[in-house]
Amino acid sequence: MSAIQKVQHPHPKSRKYGAYQSEIYANGMFRNIMPTVTTDPNKLEEQAKQCMSKKGYNYVGGGAGERATMDANRLAFRQWKLVPRMLRQTTHRDLRVELFGRTHDTPLLIAPIGVQVIFHEDKETGIADVAAELGIPYILSTASSSTIEEVAQASGDGARWYQLYWPQDDEVTISLLNRAQKAGFEVLVVTLDTWALSWRPWDLDSAYVPFVKGIGDQTGFSDPVFRRKFKEKHGKEVEEDIHNAALEWQSDVFSGAAHTWDQLELLKKRWNGPIVLKGIQHPEDALKAVEAGVQGIICSNHGGRQLDGAVGSLEMLPEIVEAVGDKITVLFDSGVRTGVDVIKALALGAKAVLVGRPWVYGLGIAGKAGARDVLRGLLAASNDLDQSMGLAGIQNVAGCDRSMIRRCHYPGDRNSSN
Repeated sequence: MSAIQKVQHPHPKSRKYGAYQSEIYANGMFRNIMPTVTTDPNKLEEQAKQCMSKKGYNYVGGGAGERATMDANRLAFRQWKLVPRMLRQTTHRDLRVELFGRTHDTPLLIAPIGVQVIFHEDKETGIADVAAELGIPYILSTASSSTIEEVAQASGDGARWYQLYWPQDDEVTISLLNRAQKAGFEVLVVTLDTWALSWRPWDLDSAYVPFVKGIGDQTGFSDPVFRRKFKEKHGKEVEEDIHNAALEWQSDVFSGAAHTWDQLELLKKRWNGPIVLKGIQHPEDALKAVEAGVQGIICSNHGGRQLDGAVGSLEMLPEIVEAVGDKITVLFDSGVRTGVDVIKALALGAKAVLVGRPWVYGLGIAGKAGARDVLRGLLAASNDLDQSMGLAGIQNVAGCDRSMIRRCHYPGDRNSSN
């Protein structure tokens, strides 16, 4: 028997994310240049807190109520441990995934985060540019401080999805969908859990909600249907009465009135592409999504920002995958802080994973360059996706399965890097 092992070559189309770790060491050892943004996920939030405005930090760092759901999200990840395998062909990893007929370089997705201008002036357009550079699909929030068209231009040829905070006014909803489709957004992500804003003490204690002053309302303020209706009602252009325009827009988008399953028909008729429902936490709701005829769901609790005391999203992911994983595309969101977290979610059945707060902290520290560093770190550095897959004996995303993970209960385990 030959002892010569066949040399494994990298897939010609896979990106070399792992080079970032070597780049950091080379910059430090030979040029005395240290990372601007910490590579330690447990120190990232504190660094961002020192760099950001208090209101900006509180907005992203805070959650609903006592932040119990945020804690649950992180604790859920701590209960699952990787079981590494050895002597496997994992020198070169392939992170590519296929979602809704399109191949992407990585299973990461940029979670829809609103009002990014309060974190840094680079805002949504800067992050869309970074996402395109790194090959990560960008999901634009309806609560954006940049217009749909501005983000599309910044994204260029990058993959982009549109997240809908669903207005009560059908004519406005249709206008938003038309604009997003015209601007090249391929997938519609419908957020189900935020028809009203939750009780968020960190914002309440500062009496801060940026939308009432028109910050984060650019989607509405730039919409021709909303603008026409506002002028018909008030006899003014939006720019002449920002206060009332903001209240008008918020009363439509965060109305306090929930939509129902039957109303999805409007979106299905008006959106020519995949529709994904974000905020699914219960297997029965996942089954209803299949019955409704949408193409995907996101197992998510809005990063702990909506319902306090809710179950961690990762806790529900296996049940949801068991119920509908062979019928619909299941994605995951909430509590992701490291590349290892991404592997765990993939191993439990998610097809791709949304990441939010970490890159926002990077944005707050050093603008889009800081967000870029955080995302490159998630993909490549010591707590990475690429490197950790290799060390665990996983060659590609398909290899992230239940055989690679085990549930463990350690009394001393604690939540980390909220």
